[in-house]
Amino acid sequence: MIKALSALAERHPSAGFRKRHVRLRRAGHPWNHKRVWRVYCTLKLNLRRQRKRLRALRPPQPLVQQIRPNLQWSADFMSDALSSGMSYRTFNLIDDDNREALRIEVDVSLTSPRVIRVLEQVISARGRPERLRLDNGPEFTSSAFQRWATERGIALDFISPGKPTQNGFIERFNSSFRREVLDAWLFNTLEGVRQQADDWLDEYNLRRPHESLGDLSPIEFLNRRGHAAVSIYEWT
Repeated sequence: MIKALSALAERHPSAGFRKRHVRLRRAGHPWNHKRVWRVYCTLKLNLRRQRKRLRALRPPQPLVQQIRPNLQWSADFMSDALSSGMSYRTFNLIDDDNREALRIEVDVSLTSPRVIRVLEQVISARGRPERLRLDNGPEFTSSAFQRWATERGIALDFISPGKPTQNGFIERFNSSFRREVLDAWLFNTLEGVRQQADDWLDEYNLRRPHESLGDLSPIEFLNRRGHAAVSIYEWT
C-alpha cells in the first residue's frame, strides 16, 4: 500500500485522497478506505484544503449541466511565461456535458481569427455546438467573432464582467491545468508547453476520474451514456 500510494503521489502530486483512493480501487486493490487513510496520513500525503471565503450574495447566472454533447461549449484564455520571460497564452475549450477537453491551443498571440480557425477545426470533426459560454475578452466581443458565430448559427452566452464563477466549468478546468501543468513545470519552448499539454489532456480525458461524472473519465462517461458525438480521440 505504501508503495502504491507513493507512486500515485509522484505521478499525481496535486490530487487529493479521494481521487487517489479511486485510482487504487480501479487498479484492483481491495483496501478499505479507512485503512488507506491511516497509511495516507502516516505518509503525510494529506493536503491542506483552503477554506471558502464568504462573499456577498448576488443573483448568479445559471450554469446548467448539459444533457448531451455539443449543446454548450465553454472557452477561456490563460497566460504564463517561458523560462526566458517570454509570455504566451493558451486557448482552452471544453464540452460542458462530459467535461471533455476539446483543445488547448498554445501560442504567443491568439487573436480572433486564430480562435475562429481553431473552433472551425474542432467543429469540422466533432460537430457544431449550439452555444458558446464566454467571458468578455476582446477576442470574443470582436465584430469578426460575433459575425462568424451568427453565420454558424451559434449562440454566444457572455458572463457578467468580473464574475468568472458564472463560467464555472472552464474555470475548474483552468485551475487543474494551471496547478498540474503550468505551475508544475518550467518550460523553455512553446513546443515543450504544447507537448506537455497534449500528454496531460490524454490523462484528463481518458483516465482521470471526475467526481461530477460518477468517478468516470470524460470519455468513459460519453461512452457509457451511448451518445453518438465524436470525441477528440476518434479524429486526432
